[in-house]
Amino acid sequence: MNKAAKIFVAGHRGMVGSAIVRRLQSLGYTQIVTRQRHELDLLDQRAVLAFMQAEQPSYTFIAAAKVGGIQANNTYRADFLYQNLMIEANLIHAAHVAGVQRLMFLGSSCIYPKLAPQPLHENALLTGELEPTNEPYAIAKIAGIKLCDAYNDQYQRQYISVMPTNLYGPNDNYDLNNSHVLPALIRKAHEAKLRGDESLVVWGTGTPMREFLYADDLADACVYLMEQGYDGPLVNIGTGQDITIRELAQTVVKVVGFEGALRFDTTKPDGTPRKLMDVSRLTGLGWQAKTSLQTGIALAYQDFLTRTAA
Repeated sequence: MNKAAKIFVAGHRGMVGSAIVRRLQSLGYTQIVTRQRHELDLLDQRAVLAFMQAEQPSYTFIAAAKVGGIQANNTYRADFLYQNLMIEANLIHAAHVAGVQRLMFLGSSCIYPKLAPQPLHENALLTGELEPTNEPYAIAKIAGIKLCDAYNDQYQRQYISVMPTNLYGPNDNYDLNNSHVLPALIRKAHEAKLRGDESLVVWGTGTPMREFLYADDLADACVYLMEQGYDGPLVNIGTGQDITIRELAQTVVKVVGFEGALRFDTTKPDGTPRKLMDVSRLTGLGWQAKTSLQTGIALAYQDFLTRTAA
């Protein structure tokens, strides 16, 4: 990648997109193109096509998506399916029409079957039924992967797909109605500490296993793959290590400084029993995560405090 190359980052205000922008800037890339939602509606096919043809970026990162936790995914199923399908289809097709040769599509580990063998290898895609609570989001992401593959096969593009594990970090979503488990725990623990609560309620049994990757590590991996010129099949991005939700909650309350008890609401859904990524393909390409979970949660908590104080 030429440091003066024009690079479009879709979704630059989100946790992943902003991390990619930070990483590119730190490496000296000088032409990073971004657009806010009011400037470019990614659901508008004509607007996206006109933008791509006008800007002619050399590289595109698709980090834009409608995202949320179990409750949001399960409640707004039509919105998650429709909006994510439209965003990715508009961007990938417009990139092709505009002659963009290199593109990275960011998916999600929820593309893999609910009961796929652990750790989740890339070859597990489409080998079984999906987790029902986030099936619409997963189907949209699978469609994005296959769309990239199709443009590669038919038009010899280099459109690659990466599958991040559960992410957290700066610019995360802390809305308790539609956030993921880790940012939700940070907010819950912080507010419980301020109130002086005796206990903190955590959804589910606490037994599911989850893997967590700091967003800036993900960004580092994404830029690394682009710089290396990788043009192979989809790649998992994660740490290769997982912990239980109970252990996660214990780590969060320790970092936040909440001293009450943890109480698990077993009437709430657990989701997938385990979701650990097989990252051997990525490590074979020479990359591995650097940020420990406790360090990452501490950084995320400081970001949360900064944003809530603003």
